[in-house]
Parts: sequence; structure tokens; C-alpha cells
Amino acid sequence: MTSSMNSIAFLGVGTMGAGMAGRLLDAGFTVIVWNRHRDRANALVARGARAADSPKAATSGADLVIAMVADDAASRAVWLGPDGALAGAARGTVLIESSTLSPAWIGELAGHAAQAGCELLDAPVTGSRTHAASGDLLFLVGGPAAALERVRPALTAMASRGIVHLGPTGSGARLKLINNFVCGVQAAALAEAVTLIERLGLDPAQAFPVLSDGAPGSPLVKGVGQRMLKHDYAVNFALALMHKDLSYAIAEGARAGVPLRTAGVARDLFADAIAARLEDSDFAAVIEPLRQRD
Repeated sequence: MTSSMNSIAFLGVGTMGAGMAGRLLDAGFTVIVWNRHRDRANALVARGARAADSPKAATSGADLVIAMVADDAASRAVWLGPDGALAGAARGTVLIESSTLSPAWIGELAGHAAQAGCELLDAPVTGSRTHAASGDLLFLVGGPAAALERVRPALTAMASRGIVHLGPTGSGARLKLINNFVCGVQAAALAEAVTLIERLGLDPAQAFPVLSDGAPGSPLVKGVGQRMLKHDYAVNFALALMHKDLSYAIAEGARAGVPLRTAGVARDLFADAIAARLEDSDFAAVIEPLRQRD
């Protein structure tokens, strides 16, 4: 921790944000938390965080502001308006948007930040709830290099896997969507594969290791596949968020002239799971509508 970056406002302490804010507390930072549902902040307050009644109140006097929320609409609500974070942030404050968002909104938010005399870094993360809690995240950063250096001690407390500076504003958001689009496609293909194993009468205990330990294997295949086999859908990454991320990735691909056809198919499978009311389950639950089909 540096003397110039002591007080951190953390906006959004849900599945990912709670773990991230906890790591900052463990590193000795003063952390002010805000969450739309205030009771979600109680555990952090018990560990020494201070709770604020609004994003504006949280950011007043903070050296650094970090947001981790669900989507563009939630981000817009957190940052803008009379009670938004930008209304409370002092000029010169570095703002970090760690949510998985559309690059179009990140560009717009950077403009609002500049008008407020602040600098914005888009710094989404790779990893799940368990990685956030253990500080084992990887930050994908877009924005000014000098601003990143100012906040590096805070990011380092949450990111044992590293911090990658990818370039100008929006670069982190773009790579995060590419990362999650690949993850979503893998999960959708895996759901079909596991369902086929079960329907064909193969022993999953024998068949699945051939996939997970062979050429198709990846950390996602190993972890999500086991969750599918065990019907374990406690949330590490919510299914509705994967559907959202695939939608944002498809839109960004279209802007770049790259139709993400596999992402479209995967998104359809996640839409089926949402229709089956599984949106608040872990994204491994994408398999369940496939299992239910005749």
C-alpha cells in the first residue's frame, strides 16, 4: 500500500466484489463499500469496511473508486446521476470499472470521467468467486499507463495472476468479452457432450476424464464439467451474466465485421436455461434444459 492510495470506495459487493473488497481490507486499505442491497455488505463491515448509503457518499474523499456490477445499466446507474459515484469523486481521482461491460459504454463513461476531471481504467478480471476471494484474479486493463501505475498496489492485492495493460481505454473490456465468449462456447459444447454421454449410456466416470484430461481439456472443462456431473450449481459465475456477456461479445463482433456464429448458438442454449428459470444458478446449469428434452 502507498500513502497516496489509502482510501478505496468499492461499489458492488456481490459474488465477485465481496471477495475483491475483502482482499483490499486484508492488504490494509481503508475500504468504503456500497451495494444496492445493503445487507450484502454486512460481512465486509464486520471485517472493518465502512458502508455508505449511496455511490456518491462512498466516493467522497476516496483516493480510488472501483466498481463491480452486473451490466451496462447497473454501471450507468452507479456512476451517473445526483447520487452517482461521479458526483462524489474529487478531481484527479482514478476510477476503475471492473465489470464486464460493452466497449461502447466504457467509451461513454470515459467521457463522463474526463468531464469530472477523473481518469478511467477499464479493468475487468478473469476468474470466478473463489479466485476473487483468494486474490487469484487477472486484471485486463485499458486506459492511461500512468493511471495504472498509481493504482497498481491496490490491483496487486487482488491479482496474484497478474495485471495486463492492453492499451487505450476499452481494450480491457474488449478482451474480456473475447475471453468470456470462448468460455461460454466451451460450456455450451460441454453441456451437449455430457448430455450425449448420459443419453448413450456411457459411464460418465469413465468417459468424462477422456475429455477433461485429453485434447479438449481446459480448466473450464475440468471444473464446469464436474459441476454438471454433480448437478452442483452453487454460483461461481451466474448463468444470466454469461448470457449477457455473449450478447455483448456478439454485438462487438458485429461492429468489427466478425460474426460470432458459435457465440450465437451458445447464447441460444443459455437463453433456454433462462427460460427454465435457471438465470440465478451457476452457468454450469446450461446443461439442464438439454437433459430434460425428450
